[in-house]
Amino acid sequence: MTKAKTSNLTRSEIMRAVKSKDTAPEIVVRKLTHSLGFRYRLHRADLPGKPDLVFPTRRKVVFVHGCFWHGHICKRGARPPRQNAAYWSAKIARNVDRDARNQIELHNSGWDVFIVWECETKAGDRATLATRLDKFLTRPG
Repeated sequence: MTKAKTSNLTRSEIMRAVKSKDTAPEIVVRKLTHSLGFRYRLHRADLPGKPDLVFPTRRKVVFVHGCFWHGHICKRGARPPRQNAAYWSAKIARNVDRDARNQIELHNSGWDVFIVWECETKAGDRATLATRLDKFLTRPG
């Protein structure tokens, strides 16, 4: 059995539905962080990359990255696109470069950066993620 190719119109609708804010992994990280007693600001446009969570008094930021979109090395992130592979490979490479530039700029401005990958927000990994977030947010800058 083979999968039928998705029409351009259907593909366009699917891609339009992909959110950049308030994603399920981001909500998981917000809830975990809040349950640990930390308060944050969301998507500060005045910071490079508009970090997903910003802890201004601690000078710390958290980005929640989708594995596919930001080129993670996990099973989902390393999966090559089946259609229009050259476009998507270039797009993901640009995302990775942009992420690196934003992190450098934040570090140079005195901010600590923590990356949470989508695959780390799965139900079975949340206790480990909570511990890592707590360590990141409580350690001195």
